[in-house]
Amino acid sequence: MNKLAFAVIALALGASGAAQADAVLVLNSEDASYSILSRSSRIELARHPVGREPHHVIVTPDGKEMLIGSTATNELLGLDIKTGERRRIVKDIIDPYHLGFSPNGKWFVTAAYRLDHVDIFHADGYRLAGRIFIDGLPSHMAFDTESQTVFVTLQQSGRLAAFDLQTQTLKWNVAVGNAPAGIIMLPDNKRLLVALTGEDGIVVVDPKDGSVKSTLQTGKGAHNFWPKGDGRHYFLSNRVEGTVSLVDTTDMKVVGNVRVPGGPDCMDITPDGKELWVTQRFLRRVAVIDIEQLKVVASIPVGKSPHGVFMMKSGAVPAPAGGPVRAASTAGETK
Repeated sequence: MNKLAFAVIALALGASGAAQADAVLVLNSEDASYSILSRSSRIELARHPVGREPHHVIVTPDGKEMLIGSTATNELLGLDIKTGERRRIVKDIIDPYHLGFSPNGKWFVTAAYRLDHVDIFHADGYRLAGRIFIDGLPSHMAFDTESQTVFVTLQQSGRLAAFDLQTQTLKWNVAVGNAPAGIIMLPDNKRLLVALTGEDGIVVVDPKDGSVKSTLQTGKGAHNFWPKGDGRHYFLSNRVEGTVSLVDTTDMKVVGNVRVPGGPDCMDITPDGKELWVTQRFLRRVAVIDIEQLKVVASIPVGKSPHGVFMMKSGAVPAPAGGPVRAASTAGETK
């Protein structure tokens, strides 16, 4: 985004400071673009081009940039986290479909969904440390809190793989269920939750060996997670059913549901913790959920197949250790 374009956005919001605190970024994966929305006005302010097939946005460990991965053009676009201005393009990152930083900021990992490999980089300079080819469509990822292991779901083969970050080698690869997608490591570092898009819920997995400890039904097409912020409750998008569930991970039960039509996928919460924004992949819209009421209060038009969503924050700080990565998937209904 050039400075003139951002100035227009800032003027629309009243002031540049307001723009920084109020702006929301949404990736339009099939339009090769990203939208900038006003959170308070709930309108699209601008749309800008980006490399083809952008799916995922993540914050750098220093909290200064947002990185957008463009899978078809093999590059990362870095945006200033406060202003949204374009800072750099990192080339030769092959098929950066899903991406994440280890909690200690030392490692940067990408899952190449269409090319069946996982790349582990030294985060300093994005220097490739190792490439591991693995069948099964590597999709979403999570890290342990010690930054020793990255866990990657394999959507096609129904398996979950664990990779040693230091040696860039496979530790284990086990079956967990049909079309595993979103994955999170819970704060206790003893349980992984894996969403089974090909089934109706999630599985609880032991990170030591990948063994499935329990299951929980949520809704058809269980797909992606986002934390409520209390360390206990997580939102889960059920893409086929068109709902978002609120899961209590202590008691392992669903404690709330809200209807969100159109393939709900990626999520983020407003800085005040009052709203959950959810991309509606098949409607070209973003839904706004009142968290207290568990009710959709708005739906905002954006581009085709909106995917990643990110709340831009003034004076942003680095993501917390073990925090979530913004998940990705292709535009297909089962991916």
